[in-house]
Amino acid sequence: MDIPRIFNVSESAHRIHNPFTPEKLATLGAALRLEPGTRVLDLGSGSGEMLCTWARDYGISGTGIDLSQLFTDQAKLRAEELGVADRVEFLHGDAAGYVAGEKVGVAACLGATWIGGGIVGTVKLLAESLRTGGIILIGEPYWLRLPPTEDVAKGCHAGSISDFLLLPELLASFGGLDYDVVEMVLSDQDGWDRYEAAKWLTMRRWLEANPGDDFAKEVRAELTSAPKRYAAYAREYLGWGVFALMAR
Repeated sequence: MDIPRIFNVSESAHRIHNPFTPEKLATLGAALRLEPGTRVLDLGSGSGEMLCTWARDYGISGTGIDLSQLFTDQAKLRAEELGVADRVEFLHGDAAGYVAGEKVGVAACLGATWIGGGIVGTVKLLAESLRTGGIILIGEPYWLRLPPTEDVAKGCHAGSISDFLLLPELLASFGGLDYDVVEMVLSDQDGWDRYEAAKWLTMRRWLEANPGDDFAKEVRAELTSAPKRYAAYAREYLGWGVFALMAR
């Protein structure tokens, strides 16, 4: 049970597996007015940077679940490094259907709403772990402007133009689920560049260290195509943000 290998290779040096900088994560924590002792559930927790830094900076506790064994191991090491291993735990597993045994103040899924089959299902799943008056966090792409063709949308790793919404439509869709949008923190260009461009050096170093690996051909193909594809498509058309929701 694991994520596709290309992500374990290309993002193995990432601490944040979304187009967010450390500063944006800190801004999000501050924007939520987190109180010490708040319990946070993070489905698709990656390498644990959000939970670990929020435990250090805001005194929260929590649990993260991720399908990548590598990222889960890195999250545990990060918790030890920051001295918060007594407050956060990380589980390797499929977060689909996961419900916390103890209700949480913040239930999050950043960049992995496939866990619930999309936004609607993920919000419903997160709500099962949330205490009354708690906050749901959804991290999701949106179109900065509509792609002119389906090929452009696919260049942004979307299946089609209809996979994502423009920002006003995305915000309105949360209201359609009977939730108020109470905060948002949006990625900027630097966040996108750090997320995408950092993969290229990681892949190049991996290729140098693993020339005989059967997977090298796929990594080489991705490294060759990724810079141009990113500059032509995602960098121009795709936004990403974290949206804080409270039930009406």
